[in-house]
Amino acid sequence: MAGADGRRPVVVGVDPDPYKRLALDWAADEAGRRGAPLRLVHAQGVPTRGYRSGEVRPSWEEWNQALHGLGDQVLQDAVALVESRRPEVEVSAVLAEGEPAWVLREEARGACLVVVGSKRLSGRRETLTSTAVALPLMAHARCPVAVVPEPEHVVREPAYVVVGVDGSPHSAAAVDLAFEEAALHSAALRALYVWQPPLLGVRDEDAAVQEARRVLSETVAGRTATHPEVELHHEVLLGHPVDVLTEASEHALALVVGTRGHGGFTGMLLGSVSQGALHHAHCPVLAVPV
Repeated sequence: MAGADGRRPVVVGVDPDPYKRLALDWAADEAGRRGAPLRLVHAQGVPTRGYRSGEVRPSWEEWNQALHGLGDQVLQDAVALVESRRPEVEVSAVLAEGEPAWVLREEARGACLVVVGSKRLSGRRETLTSTAVALPLMAHARCPVAVVPEPEHVVREPAYVVVGVDGSPHSAAAVDLAFEEAALHSAALRALYVWQPPLLGVRDEDAAVQEARRVLSETVAGRTATHPEVELHHEVLLGHPVDVLTEASEHALALVVGTRGHGGFTGMLLGSVSQGALHHAHCPVLAVPV
């Protein structure tokens, strides 16, 4: 799936709703900054409300043909938008059959990044949105996954990227990507270790916080040499990791997390912090596998 020159593409899932273009815009800009090709993917699984129109008839064969026609139009419109926004980006498009999460997971095998959109809803309705695509994709994709929420949030200047650190291999990989993202955007980086005191307390809280500072310093050590242009701020904060990272994301360019951390349970495919960040963060969330 790589381009003729071997570059791995940014892959973006294209939504049929013409008003949901933030993920597409974000992916086009990301491909432009990375100098990577952009691959637009529209997956046709169970027909959604966006497809149901007078053109779709009861016959399954006619129904399927109409869906393909509508899918082709969705991709043509998306290609035109990307070419207008980022004419320097090499664009390709694919119309695939299958559940979107599965299709995008397969596309992730040859990608440098997969981008999907998400609209925050509550309760059962959320299972019908692209959040239902993002969760399994984040859990299984072999490359980083960016989830871009709607509506668009306000980015504070000077711009900054936030990354959660807990000392695990997943958070170390997240720090690497966070430095890369900050460099691409000419932004600062806030590396946060969120320490949550146990319910029964600890014998020496000051020592526990000092240990958190040590882990944080060791995790970011050496990476400033790779990206000396990135202004780094690292802090140990007290509270629940999801609450603290959600607050930190309010005006950030992006929040970067590992797909698992020390807070998860054995056997879980996606850590509780990364799930919470996906549901509550105000900015795009980048989940990094190891």
